Formats: sequence, structure tokens, C-alpha cells
Amino acid sequence: MQYNIDGDPIRKGVKIMAYDSIVRSVAKLKAKCGDTDPFALCSLLGIPVCYSAMGSGKDAIKGFFVKSNRIKVITVNSDLPYMIQRIITAHELGHAMLHADSGIYAFHELALFDESSRCEKEANLFASELLISDDDFFGALDDGQSFSQAASSLNVPAEFLDFKARLMKEKGYTLANSPITANNKFLKSMAVPDCDEYGC
Repeated sequence: MQYNIDGDPIRKGVKIMAYDSIVRSVAKLKAKCGDTDPFALCSLLGIPVCYSAMGSGKDAIKGFFVKSNRIKVITVNSDLPYMIQRIITAHELGHAMLHADSGIYAFHELALFDESSRCEKEANLFASELLISDDDFFGALDDGQSFSQAASSLNVPAEFLDFKARLMKEKGYTLANSPITANNKFLKSMAVPDCDEYGC
């Protein structure tokens, strides 16, 4: 059996998007729109972001992307702190940019197919590349902070920083192994943090 860079088995028929393809997609989007704010990018791309109260418990839906009749829409849980809404919007924008033509027309935590796990991983990689610049990544880690402290200084969960670290390794940077290995669906089970942790 063959394995990808994360040690996950590569199953026949499951096509894994190359890391450099995700990095190029984000770079192209940044160049085209001149922004990295996911809300502004959605506006510039004509992708409505709708807000709906979906609860704040651990099992609450954080957000989802739907494409219907060639119309892309992102819905975000309005009960979440702003910084988490920002991460969720970037993640769902990843689905809109990478998976809108995949034949899967809705992405959310309740998807049942293996394909969703691959797509979730790609959306997490996209969002981490969009929200954390290479300079900010190194700046946070070079300040002598722990991995968790660096993530907190960047206003992202530590799992999100792990996805960025994977991309940085693929770009050719030599890094120590991340102290955590983020699950592709970490956003689903992420507890809603206090406002003090990510700012509101």
C-alpha cells in the first residue's frame, strides 16, 4: 500500500489534490483579489455568506457550503465568536474554490463518504494557507513560543497551525515535527472557545 505525506493510505480511485495545487490556488486568489480576508474575498467573488444561529455546543454545525444551480452559498453559524466565523468562512471558501465542480454539492460535518474526509483536509489546507502567511508562521514560531502559544498569537486553533506546517514542509522548509497531528474533521468537534481565547 502507498501512503501520502501525512501517513494516510492512498486508496485506489481516491485522487489526492497536490499540496502545491492548493498553494497555487490560494496565491492566484490573493493576486486576483488583493486580499486575504475570507469575508471580503467571498464578497469580491460573488459568494454570499449567510448567517444562521446553529448553537454553540461542541456538536453544533459550524458552517457549510452549498452549490445549487451554479450558485455558491456559504452559511456560517452566527453563534460562534467572530474569529471562529472567520476560520469557518475560509474553510468553506476552500470548498467553493476547490470542490465546487466535484459533483458534491454540499459540504458539512454530517457527510458520510470517505470523499468528504479528503475534501475536508483540502479545505483545511486552503484555509490555513489563506489565513496564515509564511512570514507570520515563522514569526510566531521564532518568538520562542510553544506551538499552542504560537497558534493563539495568530488567533487560530493549534490544529490549524499544524495544517500550515504541513504546507510549509511541502514548500521545502525544514521544520521540526508538529507536536500535534490535526484530524481532517477537527473543526466539527472543536469546542467553541471563550471570547478571550480568539477575540470576539
